[in-house]
Amino acid sequence: MRKVIMVGCDLHDKTMLLKIAEGREEAETRSVKNTAAGRATMIAGLKKRAATAGEARVLFAYEASGQGFGLFDELTDAGIECHVLAPTRIARSQRQASQKTDEKDAQQLLELLRAHVLAGNELPTVWVPDPTTRDDRELVRLRLDVAEKMTMIKSQIQSLLKRNHIRRDQSTGKGWTRLFRSWLKGALCESADSPLGVNARLALASLIRQLDFLEEEERRLDEGVNALAGETRYAAAVEEMVRLCGVGVLTALVFLTELGDLSRFANRRQLAAYLGLAPRSFESGNANDRKGHITHQGSSRVRKMLCQATWARVRYDAQERQTYGRIVAKNPKKKKIAVVASMRRLAVRMWHRGRAFPGQPSRSMILAAQAAH
Repeated sequence: MRKVIMVGCDLHDKTMLLKIAEGREEAETRSVKNTAAGRATMIAGLKKRAATAGEARVLFAYEASGQGFGLFDELTDAGIECHVLAPTRIARSQRQASQKTDEKDAQQLLELLRAHVLAGNELPTVWVPDPTTRDDRELVRLRLDVAEKMTMIKSQIQSLLKRNHIRRDQSTGKGWTRLFRSWLKGALCESADSPLGVNARLALASLIRQLDFLEEEERRLDEGVNALAGETRYAAAVEEMVRLCGVGVLTALVFLTELGDLSRFANRRQLAAYLGLAPRSFESGNANDRKGHITHQGSSRVRKMLCQATWARVRYDAQERQTYGRIVAKNPKKKKIAVVASMRRLAVRMWHRGRAFPGQPSRSMILAAQAAH
């Protein structure tokens, strides 16, 4: 039987703590610098160890984090089987959470690998997007972040006006119209008769400049987003998705870049669970049908965009408005149930339309093609 060398890694910005073991033997502890040279030395050492053990299989596991998937790429390219594990799916007791150390974390990852190899337990892995999808995410996510910053600054401006007991001029209309922006700059910042104090005027002027800058950045990012939507890997799916009422180019791209390979979902239940739109279960003994709030797992970005698109659909789509009203009528005090149901239906529709046009190949397909050559 082929030997297996298992490595549990607690990954940090500057260091990596490794727990290395073969079979049921006691783990060996190693600390490696998280630099290009350190990682290269680690990989060379693992490959040498595997060769000494008779071409043993090497399994490496670490938790997903803000470090990204660069380590996964390096290990995979070197022929080492790497698994990126989801921290939220690793069971931890309250005692483990209160006595957390790097060694214990690495040891727990090693034990998960042991259970996988020796007992066949399933590993709580995350889906690793290909480099192109990761690159696309950077643009789409930044576009969403800019919109959030703009909303925050608008709230700061409104709060500043409230603190100074200033009500907007009714002639400026509703919302952030050009007239309202001109009134803010002219009557409140530049006018000698401004009801604001000197420092409040300086603060308001700064907030307006920040808002102007972010609006320009939003315009530039929108150009990039529209160009990305026209790429071969997204064009057909985006064109099909935007036919749905309430779904725009940005909403479609958020859905496609965050979910990646849509074919990895076998059915709508798996999709809803991944997006965190499935209810929590509280079943014990005779109580076997107790459901709670949605899990909120998965990408919060996708849920936010689905929520915004859902409200547009309820407003402008007669059929969706009728379905929403029917669910609300069953429980008028809990309208969020109807909103979540609408979000889930929209996600399933987008999934059906998106998977009909597979774009970027999955990493498993890429690796399989490389192995074939």
